[in-house]
Amino acid sequence: MPKINVNDIELDYEDTGRGNALVFLHGLGSTKEDWAAQVPFFSGNYRVITPDMRGHGASEKPENAYGVPFMAEDIKQLLDALSIEKATLIGFSMGGAVAFQFAYDYPGRLEKLVIVNSGPDFNAMGKTGEDMLAHRTAFLKTNGLPPLAREIAHNMFPEPHQETMRNAFEARCARNDLHAYYNAFVTLMHWGLGDKKKDIKTKTLIIASDMDYTPVAFKENYIKHLPNATLTVIKNSRHGVVIDQPEAFNKELYNFLKDG
Repeated sequence: MPKINVNDIELDYEDTGRGNALVFLHGLGSTKEDWAAQVPFFSGNYRVITPDMRGHGASEKPENAYGVPFMAEDIKQLLDALSIEKATLIGFSMGGAVAFQFAYDYPGRLEKLVIVNSGPDFNAMGKTGEDMLAHRTAFLKTNGLPPLAREIAHNMFPEPHQETMRNAFEARCARNDLHAYYNAFVTLMHWGLGDKKKDIKTKTLIIASDMDYTPVAFKENYIKHLPNATLTVIKNSRHGVVIDQPEAFNKELYNFLKDG
């Protein structure tokens, strides 16, 4: 896997296929492996870029430089280094926050925007966000990362037939550096675009799961402030829709990419 120096860190990424560029951004505590069901599907017709975000996977884990704006700048400089003028960003969970920030900072570099079980204001999620921040920070300090990875994986993939995906997600989450995970998590939960989101004019698809930990109503509320966005809901899916319902997800994304 190639590595490239961007924004004062070394970023690990994969570059597969040819055509218009799709950049897939994974979730908190995970890696580019989130997109194992998307890379082969889309790389036949597109150039598919899948980075490990800073602090994650095989990318560099800086001491202090974390937060959504840092990650958005990483992606901008990655596109620069790969001579990609415009791309469609597909961001899952934390990756969705990074995609939103990129869309605000660099609208001219986007073809389209896809946000998956995420939102533009992690700092304004109400009690859900407050409880998550309090629980995870306390849990990490008391128990460390592997038990938290087990809990997260179980919540995402609780069904008996999801054992393989549950075990795989737990394993890659547990491999995280504790300091890097903690800093990425805390800075994410304090991030939000606020009123800036109304300035995002890029054609946007919001993909929500019917059983995500933030309800569909949460997405319906913030989409009102995005002038060029539509919402689609995938049934029988939890937070990790790109993994637990890959065929339905790929179909929705494919149709959106082909639609003008």
